Amino acid sequence: MATEEVAVVAARRKALSLSRLRAARSRYQSLHISDDVFGESGGDSSSDDNPFYSTSAGSSQSDCGGGEEEGDVMLREAGTGGRRPDITGQPSSESGDGEESAAGWTERLKDVVFPPHVESAGPVHQMPLNASAIDFFQLFVPDNVIRNMVVQTNMYAKKYQERFGCDEGWSDVDLPEMKTFLGYMISTSIHHCESVLSIWSGGFYSNKSIALMMTQMRFEKILKYFHIVAFRSSQTTHGLYKIQPFLDCLQMTFDTAFKPSQTQVLHEPLIDEDPLFIATCTDRELRKRKKRKFSLWVRQCAATGYICQVYVNLKEGTASDGLDTLKNRPQLHSLVAKSLCQNLAGKNYIIYTGPSITSLNLFEEFEKKGIYCCGLLSSRKSDCTGLPQSMLVNPEIPQARGQYRVRMKGNMSLISWSNKGQFYFLTNAYSPFKEGVIIRRKSGEIRCPLAVEAFAAHLGYICKYDDKYSKYFISHKANKTWQQVFWFVLSIAVNNSYILYKMSEAYLVRRYTRVQFGERLVKELLGIEEHLPLE
Repeated sequence: MATEEVAVVAARRKALSLSRLRAARSRYQSLHISDDVFGESGGDSSSDDNPFYSTSAGSSQSDCGGGEEEGDVMLREAGTGGRRPDITGQPSSESGDGEESAAGWTERLKDVVFPPHVESAGPVHQMPLNASAIDFFQLFVPDNVIRNMVVQTNMYAKKYQERFGCDEGWSDVDLPEMKTFLGYMISTSIHHCESVLSIWSGGFYSNKSIALMMTQMRFEKILKYFHIVAFRSSQTTHGLYKIQPFLDCLQMTFDTAFKPSQTQVLHEPLIDEDPLFIATCTDRELRKRKKRKFSLWVRQCAATGYICQVYVNLKEGTASDGLDTLKNRPQLHSLVAKSLCQNLAGKNYIIYTGPSITSLNLFEEFEKKGIYCCGLLSSRKSDCTGLPQSMLVNPEIPQARGQYRVRMKGNMSLISWSNKGQFYFLTNAYSPFKEGVIIRRKSGEIRCPLAVEAFAAHLGYICKYDDKYSKYFISHKANKTWQQVFWFVLSIAVNNSYILYKMSEAYLVRRYTRVQFGERLVKELLGIEEHLPLE
């Protein structure tokens, strides 16, 4: 009898775990990821990568945080602690105290005053009232960049035919044709389809309004020979040499077109897979799609969602910066963070990071450059070198919600905060004496350090950005790695164009949605409608 009861309980637990896992997958496929407070994704992500809740069957509370009930989202749905947080901490062993004191960590807290951020935030260019969608797009991809695509594509086509034989159906592409080609590609970010060639089909995904601007045969020819850099230089060793000039151009225009707010986030943006493609593709196609050979990191304004810088790291091949040779993942992420923040020195920005980037050495190095940080820690994913180990283990007696301990080293604060498990934060951007609150949707609130409240607020906004704008990535299924990267970063340029449009006076004249803005951009690239009169 006892054996049967144990079996029933085990079956119920397994069914509950599977239901939570299915619910998590459903949230991802429907892009309801705003519940994921951190929202970190990437090649090494798994179902339990989110440090605030776990959907795996074997989840436990032994690491960065404990499992959450379905729908009970960490930080935004935290319950009330019922008492003032305890920042005095629990007594630790004498040997542990001695080692931590020698390393400079102490329970004696001090107030920290930070220098003000003096730079103004917002768009740099004042756009006119009648500015069109293509005007904002060409802030990032001007005509001279597209002309270079024309030249390089024609050069590659000529060299290809010299080697493999004449292509009678080919003629040199010109600037209007290249704009039309890009417009067709961008249209797949608005109306998702399995193939861009569906535009000319007679099926559900056909688009007769733009299909007449270029024949399918001509489009396929341009796609066959399309290049940003036709030939490799003898001194080129970087795996992304075919699009490096375009990436450099975007880095410059992203930086010069907009001044971000003081608070910014380093993370891997969600690269959406079309739910219809996921539902209809074969297992073989799905496995192939998961084997992406690069990771994309961004520095993103936490107030607007504008992506300020992009960093592409190849997982295979030989790179000039040597990142591909690094086997220590925290070291790799540290170098990525330094590259993304190289233009922020001396401006008193605050950077929020996830567990893979957060480390004491990186934060101390940034502090010397006038960059302040706030990050979540994980014993599995973070570089915990130099941190007091007694603060990174769960207390023997579970603490009440809202209780937290703080230790300091200089201006650096290490926070252990309790809320259905222990969560650890490292920051030099907030005073340990300042408190905040996490408001629950239905009732009540829970006290927390101000750093925790700020982390939840800013990372939550980025998740909402991913929820909305990741649906508008170009859905062309390219085979070459450089082509995949190109279409992803071009999608980011279009999203940034819409963000600048919403902050301009032109938005007061015509309030385009993201879909309407994309449709206008496609038509203007195709030359169907250049400009509309003011209403």
